[in-house]
Amino acid sequence: MAIFDKMNAAVRDEDADAYLALYGDDAVFVRHQSGEIMDKASFSTMIRKMVGSGDMKMGERRCIYENDDILVVHSVNDYPDGTREAVLMACTLTDGKISRVETGATPLAK
Repeated sequence: MAIFDKMNAAVRDEDADAYLALYGDDAVFVRHQSGEIMDKASFSTMIRKMVGSGDMKMGERRCIYENDDILVVHSVNDYPDGTREAVLMACTLTDGKISRVETGATPLAK
């Protein structure tokens, strides 16, 4: 099963553990808001809130492109604070796991 399919299933099922299992131990996440680079231990807390809480609606996710080296995903997300963003997520893949994630987001009116 492709990483996108596993990611999509984890989001749908609100299964943060399955989502985090897609990431390598040395994975990093680059926050689009600040450029901060987070290690897996740091971004795991954020992922658990986003994927496992049920408070955030990740919207319809689309796989723009996926091969053995990269996965590009687009979604429109609704956040608990009432904001909405169109998010583009680029994932670098290494040995079948996500090794780096960078996102870009555009605020949207509801």
